[in-house]
Amino acid sequence: MKKMKEQPTKKIESTDRNHGVIYSILNWLAKPSEKLKLNRQILVVAYFFAFLFVALIVYIGYYVAVPGKEDVTSPYNPRQNLFSDRIIKGSLKTSDGKVIAKSVKGQDGEYTRSYPAGRLFAQVVGYDIYGKSGLESSANYYMYSSHSNIFERIVKDLKDEKNMGDTVYTTLDYDLQQSAYNALGNYKGAVVVMEPDTGKILTMVSKPDYDPNSLKANWEYLNQDEDSALLNRATQGLYPPGSTFKIVTALEYMREKKNWKKFSYTCTGTTKVDHVNIKCAGKTAHGEEDLYDAMANSCNCAFVTLGSDLNFASYRNTAESLLLNQKLPINLEYSKSRFALSKDSDKSEMPQTAIGQGETLMTPLLNCMIVSAVANDGVMMTPYLTDYVESYDGNLVKKFTPTAYKEVMSEEEADALTDMMVGVVEEGTAGALSGLAHTYAGKTGSAEHAENASPHAWFVGFSPVEDPQIAVCVIAEDGGSGSGVAVPIAKQIFTTYYEKYK
Repeated sequence: MKKMKEQPTKKIESTDRNHGVIYSILNWLAKPSEKLKLNRQILVVAYFFAFLFVALIVYIGYYVAVPGKEDVTSPYNPRQNLFSDRIIKGSLKTSDGKVIAKSVKGQDGEYTRSYPAGRLFAQVVGYDIYGKSGLESSANYYMYSSHSNIFERIVKDLKDEKNMGDTVYTTLDYDLQQSAYNALGNYKGAVVVMEPDTGKILTMVSKPDYDPNSLKANWEYLNQDEDSALLNRATQGLYPPGSTFKIVTALEYMREKKNWKKFSYTCTGTTKVDHVNIKCAGKTAHGEEDLYDAMANSCNCAFVTLGSDLNFASYRNTAESLLLNQKLPINLEYSKSRFALSKDSDKSEMPQTAIGQGETLMTPLLNCMIVSAVANDGVMMTPYLTDYVESYDGNLVKKFTPTAYKEVMSEEEADALTDMMVGVVEEGTAGALSGLAHTYAGKTGSAEHAENASPHAWFVGFSPVEDPQIAVCVIAEDGGSGSGVAVPIAKQIFTTYYEKYK
């Protein structure tokens, strides 16, 4: 019988190349040694699963360290109160040490939340019943953690007693919050105060408000109330920004027109651009103006004229770089601000957009972030409300530090906008802030929003100009004139700040 001819052995190297780099590496690692004659395929599979195991451990470690905490603190996480059976939820305090939320033990032995400041911090502190909102939600994870003395915790655990949760110190300033609350008076609206160079939110007021101590009894009414008192207007209220948006329009004009300083316009009080009739407040004729004058006078006619010469796509890019249509870097409930203009929009949409009307909508928080970026040489800081966390017996657990979100404009652009806003104070519509002990830059706005309704009154600004320490945004719904209503509110806040810190 003939022997069968032996088939030539195929070269493994040539087929390895067809399986990619990872296969080649595993194949190399799996080369059998002379001492251990193991099957090559078994070793390849073993190394492969070992690689997957290591990758899984690395991913889990990363998830716990980075995005995991966001999920834990999310208001949509049903396991937020995972430790409530053995930890008493800690307190919230202002930066100056005043308690604004705490847990108190009832006659039935159960703990409920108490709010010593009442209505003053209602929306920003939020609630912890029928769900969570505000700081009661975003700082929940830290308040349901306990870093008190370890021996004390062990003893209480053995006794089946609850440990005291950590205390969260917020960035909120009690006196500034009180000042803004009083200044806003009976107006519906909001006030936001920030440190431009850190992003710390010093004040966040929203009206109408409610008493969080009686929330349970009034829950059904508040959910049906047309005034939406549960809504935090500072972060969730969407308003036409009116003339405060001329800051964005001026920025875009400077970027497109290298000779923007030569802009010249003669205002007669009314104009017609792209079949849209525009008038200045009271049909005031401002006469010959450059861009600085147009900003100081809040001249609608000048801004719709220069706006008609802007590139739609570029304008939208600038607006979105300032976080309109974008997510905000804050762990709090908020609404996205809206900029509808695009490269496909009709020319007739530009005039209203250029003066902050039309379909443009902004939250007071974003408006404050933008003016803070102007004050901070073009760098927008990440806004935050939690300063540090302490154990209930006074040991530091965690410190939050300022972080820059991004540079949204150049330092030269920020300087030019600052000069324009100084002109608004010294020669224009925010004149109530001129001649004071400190320097100010600002922009007023009167935003039309409904037929036969008074405009919303806006102000955004900062002080002192040479080294900005505080940025303020005010909106008073149906307030009418920004200069007549919003500026005096801001002035009271600035005054309180300087009396306390200077």
